[in-house]
Amino acid sequence: MQSAEQLEAEQVDERLFQGDEPFALFDRWFADAKAGEPNDPNAMALGTADADGLPDVRMVLLKGHDARGFVFYTNIDSAKGLELAANPKASLLFHWKSLRRQVRVRGPVEPVSDAESDAYFASRPRGSQVGAWASAQSRPLQSRAELEQAVEQVEARFGDAPPPRPDFWRGYRVQPLAIEFWRDRRSRLHDRMVFRREGLDAPWTTLRLYP
Repeated sequence: MQSAEQLEAEQVDERLFQGDEPFALFDRWFADAKAGEPNDPNAMALGTADADGLPDVRMVLLKGHDARGFVFYTNIDSAKGLELAANPKASLLFHWKSLRRQVRVRGPVEPVSDAESDAYFASRPRGSQVGAWASAQSRPLQSRAELEQAVEQVEARFGDAPPPRPDFWRGYRVQPLAIEFWRDRRSRLHDRMVFRREGLDAPWTTLRLYP
């Protein structure tokens, strides 16, 4: 027979999955992560694939999200930028270890508007703005000194003026066709709830999955 504490915990777990709209559910989970995750609650693994279908994954930071999708920023000539140009689809994974939860996202990718990229770039610390100009991201670097020299050249170029967004740096939006919410449970009998849709304008369907 379950104790009152166990019943209450299970009721709380069930409330974690309430709702028929995944973006609102993500908002609730992300708010919990920002309140309880000790480091980078907006960190997410980004999976892409090149033109041959060879997958690649790395950690990036979520910089915006709404009903249109999940946004991150990068150099368009970086490995991920080139892979997205060849194959504009991606997956995301948020893993909040302290909460024992994760969220998976899959879907096509589109560039965000120039205005959106400009606005976010203007909000970045100056050091990050300079770094975006100085770094030929993912390309060979002879030494740390070469990178530091590139930073000095950018700082000299712009002086005290705020650097504008480089043409080679922009945002991307992952537009989900599937969003899965996962919650750790006893005996590895985890909770999994997935929202899926056939197209970006199609309605969501909801399905529980075996762990």
